[in-house]
Amino acid sequence: MEDNSSSSSVVSGVTQASFLQKTLERLSSTQNLKLKTEEAGPVAVIALQRYLSEQTEGQQLDSYSYDVTVTDGVWRAKCFLHPSLNHLVHSNSLKTGSDISITQCSFVYNERRLGHGYICIEQLRCAAKRSAVLARVNTVSSLPMLVKQGMERSVVLQSDVPLQVSRKHYLSLWNNDDPEGDIWMSGSPSADTVLDVSKVTLLSSLDSSFKNTWKPLPLLVKIIHKSRLRYYGKFGLKIDYPYQAYFEVADQSGTMSLVLWNELCPEFYQRLNVGTVLYLQNYTLKQSYSNRSRPQMDHHRMKTFNSVEICLNPRNPASVITVVSPKSILPQWGLPDISYQFTARSELEKLANNSACDIIGLVTFVGRVERVKSKGKGPEKYWTYRWVHAVDGTSDHPFILELFSTSQAEIFSHICPMTYLVCTQMRVCHVEGSLPYLTSSCETETFITGYHKGQPYVNDPRVKSFIQWTKTLKDNVVLQKTAVGGYYRYPRPPAMFTQSMADAQVPLVAAADLKRELETLQYREHKKLAIQGQIAVVQYMETPKTPEPQGLKDKEVPSASTDVCDQTVTYPSHSSTAKQTLVESSTSHCTDSSSESRRKRRIQMSKTTQSSLNCGNIPAKRNAGCKNTDEGEEQAEEESNSAFEEVQQVGLSLEGENPHSDSNDLSWESSSWAKQQQEVSEHLCQGGLWQDSICRRFTLDEKNVLLQWSNLQPTRWTPLRTADALSPLLCPGYYHVTILGINKQIAVDAVYIPVVSSSEPQAVGLPQDPHGNTMLSCLSSGFLCPLSNTANNSEETLSSPEEILATASELEDTHVVCILDLCHLGGDKVEVMISKVYRLTEVSLD
Repeated sequence: MEDNSSSSSVVSGVTQASFLQKTLERLSSTQNLKLKTEEAGPVAVIALQRYLSEQTEGQQLDSYSYDVTVTDGVWRAKCFLHPSLNHLVHSNSLKTGSDISITQCSFVYNERRLGHGYICIEQLRCAAKRSAVLARVNTVSSLPMLVKQGMERSVVLQSDVPLQVSRKHYLSLWNNDDPEGDIWMSGSPSADTVLDVSKVTLLSSLDSSFKNTWKPLPLLVKIIHKSRLRYYGKFGLKIDYPYQAYFEVADQSGTMSLVLWNELCPEFYQRLNVGTVLYLQNYTLKQSYSNRSRPQMDHHRMKTFNSVEICLNPRNPASVITVVSPKSILPQWGLPDISYQFTARSELEKLANNSACDIIGLVTFVGRVERVKSKGKGPEKYWTYRWVHAVDGTSDHPFILELFSTSQAEIFSHICPMTYLVCTQMRVCHVEGSLPYLTSSCETETFITGYHKGQPYVNDPRVKSFIQWTKTLKDNVVLQKTAVGGYYRYPRPPAMFTQSMADAQVPLVAAADLKRELETLQYREHKKLAIQGQIAVVQYMETPKTPEPQGLKDKEVPSASTDVCDQTVTYPSHSSTAKQTLVESSTSHCTDSSSESRRKRRIQMSKTTQSSLNCGNIPAKRNAGCKNTDEGEEQAEEESNSAFEEVQQVGLSLEGENPHSDSNDLSWESSSWAKQQQEVSEHLCQGGLWQDSICRRFTLDEKNVLLQWSNLQPTRWTPLRTADALSPLLCPGYYHVTILGINKQIAVDAVYIPVVSSSEPQAVGLPQDPHGNTMLSCLSSGFLCPLSNTANNSEETLSSPEEILATASELEDTHVVCILDLCHLGGDKVEVMISKVYRLTEVSLD
């Protein structure tokens, strides 16, 4: 057994050699340790946690720091990731559930605190394949935590708090809106406290007496709206928990805003919900902050007091918050009922732009979670969002929902088809020439099956009517119309492209700027850009068919996050004389401090196109409603394994063959491309089709697998069990397009997937003006005309790729503006999709 002098305790029965233990022992005698390849044993990443960095003198490498918890199968160790390696997290190359090899590390003592220190990982390599370490571990949480001798009593090292002791809490890994960590309390029972309501004051009295001398008498109010969390941390701010949350509260006299500040947010935010009754003491009043969003509350028919707001502070003075038990609430208190404004889909077109409404619907499509960078000041931060379709039976069209994170991470990540979805305070967005959609506001809350019980809306007549309608549906019929994940954009770009649109909405960038945008994208970050130029090459790539995989026996698997898309792929060259193979595998990236430059080099490649033909999909099976209860989740974890990895294996079988490896490709290229290709200084080749770009049919059997696939990489690794084998449902094909910049110095490859069927999620709200199915008209409209209807078996009316490419000669030397959607899919995978191509006649200089 290894000497355990440098660890916190001796664990009986541990006889395996421990890489982490040996490394910690060696660090006791050297300041910095460099490990040879044969010495760097693999360790698995089981947690990756983010927090605001400590401010340092000189250049700040990143706004945030990361703690990485790893295991060698014997011990666990929480380590600090050197800031020079943060880019590996930004690209999701370093992720939970995967193995890494630590090649350089040091032990850092905190000079301002006794008994505190940690291992700092300074260089590492990431393994692309499934974790070999986690395959040997039964229960990760049962492994002991490795702590240096003499530091066993450190509360920080044993708690769910950052290693940098100036920070007291973690942030969500991919946004700043979601509660993260053990400090956030929820589900605490309300106290059956005897309240003295004889001296309570009304909200109307606060509004009238704010500027006069007043004594803060108790308040008895009901919450009628709740906003998402706001994190306002920044360098130099001496507040441990810089959080703020707004609530709208009401009594018999009217409504007023209430603000929950700082450490009261972790204690109370998840306990305070719409309908909760509060007894408040020691609050303060301040003038309302005018520059903030507010819920639309006309339907409450109550007086609104907007001049002042109630502040609940942890100190000076310390507010006293009593959550009143529902059974203690008395009718004589006169607290108002919760009111909603549910809107049917058939009524949506009648609502004014930016008006608010509540909706309930049956989910039919759930897009993947993506991120967009916030334009606010302070440390860099991202919003997370996803697109959802939901039907309510009142219209042939679904609700099209743009849902941003609402600080309800558990609900947001479990939205799936066949679940009942309620969204409150959604804002109407009208789109010229297309269907309106709804986007979430700061006050939006979402609820799915498993979370409706006890919500005030359950007795609303519109809700009851919807439930009655769903009882008339047949699951197998609805399932045929469901989809999960993949590339999705709404609304479509407008018919005309203007300079004002380029300045305000879709930046018109130089080709060199496009290269920089590709290099700086972070994991699941989406950007929409426009580029001028001409189309030099178009190839139609038919997705190869694969045999149905054999069933797998139930077995433990180490990770549900292996990326099959990161495999070397053979792909035909654009040139008729040069056919090359991409020989640099994007998974074998050495992720030390120099790996970022290698990642940038991969974005540039002349005469070679990178692609990943991963279009495997999943067959539909009998499904029922999606429930998110503790019992349901436990059962789902038992039944689902890394079928996610099985999905990836389906993709592997697609990558091994190239259906267009001969010279008979369905393609067109400009007559001048052969010469221009020699003069192009850079060819940005990130436009391949990845399996993450194709949506999949939803089934209950693969629910957890599909949810994990469409969600962001989790902060903590959890084991899953295998499900039945997954058979692929292949996309028919796509067009691979090479765009030559207007100055003919830089080219970029992109993918165009035309909408071919009215059953596709992208077909909803798509303007369908008839066109001639020429290559240019298809790129401009986004669809083949007319769309097929699978119910009527009308696929034979579609133009074939051969017929469409026969018209591509009209692209010769044609000046166009291309709208591109960029999305970082993790590792070295960047999705570049053509959303629309404008002719010059569709461009306005105004």
